[in-house]
This record gives sequence, C-alpha cells and structure tokens, in this order.
Amino acid sequence: MSFKPLFSRALDAAPGRLHMAAHSHHLWPDASFAGQELCWQDAARLADHKWDRVMGEVWPEAQGHIAAELKLPSRDSVVFATNTHELLVRILSATGKAKPRVLASDGEFHSFRRQSARWAESGAITLETVATDDADFTERFLARARSGDHDLIFVSHVMFGSGRVFGAIEELAKLARPEGPWVVVDGYHAFMAIEVDLSTVADRIFYLAGGYKYAMAGEGACFLHAPPGYGARPENTGWFAAFDDLALKPGQVGYAKSGMRYAGATFDPSGLYRFNAVQQMLKQEGLSVARMNAHIDPLLGSLAAELDETGLGSARLLNPGILQPRARFLALESPRAKAWQDAFEAANVVTDLRGDVLRIGLGLYHDETDIDQLIAIAHSL
Repeated sequence: MSFKPLFSRALDAAPGRLHMAAHSHHLWPDASFAGQELCWQDAARLADHKWDRVMGEVWPEAQGHIAAELKLPSRDSVVFATNTHELLVRILSATGKAKPRVLASDGEFHSFRRQSARWAESGAITLETVATDDADFTERFLARARSGDHDLIFVSHVMFGSGRVFGAIEELAKLARPEGPWVVVDGYHAFMAIEVDLSTVADRIFYLAGGYKYAMAGEGACFLHAPPGYGARPENTGWFAAFDDLALKPGQVGYAKSGMRYAGATFDPSGLYRFNAVQQMLKQEGLSVARMNAHIDPLLGSLAAELDETGLGSARLLNPGILQPRARFLALESPRAKAWQDAFEAANVVTDLRGDVLRIGLGLYHDETDIDQLIAIAHSL
C-alpha cells in the first residue's frame, strides 16, 4: 500500500527528488497546508481576537493530541514553545540551584549539546557526560544517575545520531524527586516514531518533543510535559505563564499551577494549526503509530537487507533491525559517509550526515519503489 497521495503537494513540488531524510526534515502532508491556511484565515477574520481561538481551542486541541499519544493522565501538563531549546533553558532556570550538577550522554541533540557546553564553560553548571558508543551505555548511565551526584539528568529517548533507543526511562523515573534530581527525556526522535507510554512515569519526568519530525507538522510546534510539583517558578518566564493568585504579595510574580508555568511569550501559532490538521488527518486515515510502523518497518528491513551488496556495505550499521522498538532511520558509520552523501546529492537523493554517520530515514511517503531506486543508486557508490 502507498500513502503517497497524502503527500501529493510536497512530492509534486520536487518530482525528481528522492527524499530519504524523514527523520530530519519530514515532508509535510497535504493536511498541513490546510492547517496553515486556516491559521491565516483566523488571523484575518478575528484580528486581535484570534488569541481567544488560539488559546481557547487550538492550544487545548493540540494538548489533547499529545496527551493521548503519550498516555498522559491530563493534557494540562503540556505546554508549547517555538523550539525545545526555549523549554530546556526554562527548565534549568526553574531548578533553584546556583550551579546545577547535570548528567547527560555525549550523544545529545545540538541544542542541548551546545547550550550545556556553554553553560559548563561559563561555570553556570557542572556537566558530566557518559559515552554512548559502548554496548553497556544504559547500565553505565544508570549507575551514574543512581550516584546522587546530580541535580538534573538529561537523556534522549532515541539517540539522534545512532538511532539507538534508551529503554530505561522507568528506572530513571524512580530516582526523580521535586527537590532533585530531575529527569528530563528528549523525545524528539521518539515522538510518533515509536509507541510511547508515559502513564507510569508522567508524575516524575519531564518529556520534550515537537512536530518537526515524525509528527509531520513542521516547525514551531514543540512541547514539554512538565510533571506536577517540579519547578513551580521558572526564572526564565513569559507572560503566558502568568497566573492571578490572590494570595500573592503585591509585586510578586505569579505562575500557573499547570504546565503553563513553563510558557513563554507571544508566538507564531501556525505550527499548532498544522499539528492539529495532521493529527486530524491521521485519525481520519486510521494511522496510529503502530500502523505507520507496520508500513515503514518492512521498508527499513528491505533496505538494511540489501545494503551489504551495495557500495554502502562497508559501513557499520549502528542500529540493526534486531533493536526493537527502533528509530525510523538507519545510521551508517563510515569514514566515507561524506563522500556517500555527496554522491547521493548528485543523484538528487536527500540523505543526512552527522559527523561520519550517514542517516537514511523513511516515512509514510515511501514505498518499495523508493527502496529499489535507492539501492540501484547505492550500487554505483
């Protein structure tokens, strides 16, 4: 079965392109175009009053989609921002620690890696990282997390470089306390790529993700699940987090009790419109994460099975098919990775490079004809 008709606008916009980077900039389905149009129409029709609709209808609908997908007990713990970096900064500002002690892996996404390195450089935090390349990463990470040496523990649910899945979130959640340590999970490469159930840990962990990748909604629809009781008063705060509390002393800054306490200021709501439109489309088509994976996993398997017979056969596959659940991309490590990406680009094939790792990612808009085309090109590498 092919789901290409759901992506006709994006595919027709560049008909000669073979886009194999759904884990990076996921192509947008046609439904997102309708969402973008609706955002503009609401702004034109409602003008100043558009915020009543955005905050009263659009925002709660998006919260509901996320709460249902992650099995959260309430949508009220979900707050949105333009990017996850904004939310990350706000979490650190809420710890109340003069110099938080942070534990992370060495394989985190750019926003955290760069920001945490700069904070460590300036002395704002102390930073310890655990190498991800070894097979016993999970055990070593848990050992350091259990040491009691940290105020904040940060780890990706799915590593963006290797595609490996961190399967010990429940073990980390057992360590979390409102007074510290806090557990923050970056779910960007997990959200809507693997089935995620936070129902047993939602009261103890922060979870960050967004719409740019597997949620297929593009930029501007990032979110945070903030557990109740963790970080009541972020120092980095915007006026959307305001709350009129009659018990406050005059001049004291108030905060919402819900996840809104982590909100910022005025934002472009178009990402939320696109997110809702895509979620509505998925529900209309009966496309749960499980059903999407039932389409995509065999394609990944076909691709992985034929790699050895191509020019890519010398690469080290960092996330083989035996790993379940799995990311929706293959991570191929080789000193030739850059040359391979250049060769693919010359053939109008979009792949993605991170250091010496070539990533090939699949989505709903792929079928076996795309795998055959890619393999044919890979034979020439």
